[in-house]
Amino acid sequence: MSQEALKTAPFKRKVPYGRKLRLDILRNKWLYIMLIPGVVYFLVFKYLPMWGVVIAFEDYSPFLGPLKSAWKGLYWFQRFFSTKKWMTYLTNTLVLSFMSIILTFPAPIILALMLNEVRNIHYKKVTQTLLYVPHFISIVIVVSITYVIFGADGIIYKLTTQMLGHSIDYLGDPKVFRWMIVGQAIWKETGWGTIIFLAALTNVDTQLYEAAMIDGANRAQRLWHITLPAIRSTIVLLLVLRMGSVLDTGYEHLILMSNALNRSVSQTLDVFVYENGIKNGQFSYTTAVGLMKSLVSVIMVVSANKIAHALGEEGLY
Repeated sequence: MSQEALKTAPFKRKVPYGRKLRLDILRNKWLYIMLIPGVVYFLVFKYLPMWGVVIAFEDYSPFLGPLKSAWKGLYWFQRFFSTKKWMTYLTNTLVLSFMSIILTFPAPIILALMLNEVRNIHYKKVTQTLLYVPHFISIVIVVSITYVIFGADGIIYKLTTQMLGHSIDYLGDPKVFRWMIVGQAIWKETGWGTIIFLAALTNVDTQLYEAAMIDGANRAQRLWHITLPAIRSTIVLLLVLRMGSVLDTGYEHLILMSNALNRSVSQTLDVFVYENGIKNGQFSYTTAVGLMKSLVSVIMVVSANKIAHALGEEGLY
């Protein structure tokens, strides 16, 4: 642009960010009003309780409160790592968590790809509805059904005994326990997990399938070269988020399924926190363990996100 054109061009003044934000709020006030409940929820139940981690460094007493309780420093962390069973808790947690990632995470993807190939709309809707139902069933009910089916009087227990010639203790054998936990999780959450992937599959351009069919690509080739690459970014994003809960196994499920026979593999960090924190009232001790879990989760998310960037994916941020 010439100097004369620059002189005659209208000068565009930069609008301050604060004023721009006020104008945007006035323009979209109802959207911001709808945003208020969500913001209040996260502030009250997610961010404000964070300051409570200070009791991990104190000898917390509910009667004195976190401000007057005696300072202990890193005592509780040292105490946890000085116990003989801390490696058992960590090992059980990691084994169960990675089994869940390897087996449970791909299940909704596979099921979503299968549902995407169904051409009968009515059958597809009915199937999706039936697959969503287990998500709304309480884990207590799921465990109760498991005890009825796999217990000593259950149909699966009797059937396998007749077929194999010997009984399998599904509820007490430590070798079977983890597979039972993962199997229950797959049955309960796989259908619900397909929602995100089915939504991602709706964005796939149908012309790509038509062009591939003209070129002679079969269904498996179209799935591998078109469908999977289209939802790859969604898979990577959810996997990065899943790595943030690598040490979360859920104490309710494990407590309901555990017994004296499988206790050697059912004792995870979440169960440790529940038994020592809620039942025994050792709040500072278990808060320290929970804080360590949170630090590991942050490290896992950041590391997984960097790996995603290195592989050419957008990742989480």
